Amino acid sequence: MALFNFFSKEKKETLDKGLEKTKESFFNKLARSVVGKSKVDDEVLDNLEEVLITSDVGVETTLKIIEKIEERVSRDKFMGIEELNTILKEEIISLLEENNTSREVNFEIPKHEGHPHVIMVVGVNGVGKTTTIGKLAHQFKQQGSKVILGASDTFRAAAVDQLIIWSERVGVSIVQQGMGADPASVAFDTLESAKAQNADVVIVDTAGRLHNKVNLMNELGKIKRVMDKVVPGAPHEVLLVLDGSTGQNAYEQAKQFAAATDINALAITKLDGTAKGGVVIGISDQMKIPVKYIGVGEAMEDLQPFIRNEFVDSLFS
Repeated sequence: MALFNFFSKEKKETLDKGLEKTKESFFNKLARSVVGKSKVDDEVLDNLEEVLITSDVGVETTLKIIEKIEERVSRDKFMGIEELNTILKEEIISLLEENNTSREVNFEIPKHEGHPHVIMVVGVNGVGKTTTIGKLAHQFKQQGSKVILGASDTFRAAAVDQLIIWSERVGVSIVQQGMGADPASVAFDTLESAKAQNADVVIVDTAGRLHNKVNLMNELGKIKRVMDKVVPGAPHEVLLVLDGSTGQNAYEQAKQFAAATDINALAITKLDGTAKGGVVIGISDQMKIPVKYIGVGEAMEDLQPFIRNEFVDSLFS
């Protein structure tokens, strides 16, 4: 069994730094919204609602949070402005806990009756899909797992080349047939090779064309059917990669993919370069699919697990 080793002091510092732009933007807006106020009243709550929505938390999730705070204000009769940060933090954590969309810190790589654990990675071009695969492979290898990559994004030569570069950089095997090959055939060969080599983890890349293309979704279905024939139950994880810097557009992509294929895990990347980190809260709440990883930097180790308490603590630190 391979375990990720979380949450060291260094990883916490990386998370804090990765969320700096989001924190600065959010708390600047929040400070302006309560200027001259001594208590939390209807005007403050209206302003807070606007702050959350413009921070890409999303309308539905924002309304849930505001409703919870309104209940507390009504119950406590008086709530000072100085209490707002603490209460907001508590309600966001509580909301994420209610949805139970976050897994525990230790991500074990399970065996499936002697077969490898198979991850199929999906997402549109430009979201950081290939980089996420490379960083995942590095994490798994660091924990002692034998990893094999499959280059089933055969519609762009660059996609195959990039994955080859990552495989060499990380030091793991790759199965590829070059541009124009049948993606399902590559997936088939990847799983056959993984079984023969007694690999622990297989990560298969897929094409990142526009998410609303029906033929792409049909293709993903074909790849999944072929995988299941080689390794029963595969893919065990369908990981959708989203670009956090696109804010609510990432949420729309998540909805489109979830409607077309069985997504059971999410990775949200590029949070270190954006002030839109609030989208992680909204997606985690609305999708009811675990946000498993977040990207908070360029280094290999900067793909971290999304641990709700750590994330919210960092956001409010």
